[in-house]
Amino acid sequence: MGKKTSREFSGLSFLWRFLFALLLILATYNPSGYSMTDWVRNAMAESNLGPEHFFLSTLLLIGWVILVVATLKSLNAFGVVLAALAIGTFVWLLVDFGLIGAGSRTAIVWISLVCLALLLTVGLSWSHIWRRLTGQFDVDEVND
Repeated sequence: MGKKTSREFSGLSFLWRFLFALLLILATYNPSGYSMTDWVRNAMAESNLGPEHFFLSTLLLIGWVILVVATLKSLNAFGVVLAALAIGTFVWLLVDFGLIGAGSRTAIVWISLVCLALLLTVGLSWSHIWRRLTGQFDVDEVND
């Protein structure tokens, strides 16, 4: 076997993408009370909204745009629906088997956030996964 290059896709590559997506999602919102959403909401309630809120919100928005655009470009709308359906029914199966609990609103929110991270990770990774499955390269068209 040859030496792996830094551009080769692996399970670790998928994990890093997943952790990035999960960090972005949980930094934006999570039910713990420690997120950008809570920070901005509290600052607005105290009439204390400042440039730091706008700056960090802009950074989060940039991250969201990168993830959502990459996901839509690689999977398209139909692929996103199929991936969401696969993830959702898998979670339903895990709940049905009693492997994860969804007995509270908070649990459902946490599960949904992790599922969203997984969906965005699949979108970020789809070109690599497709190449592994089929041997075909997925490239964007360039119009000159």
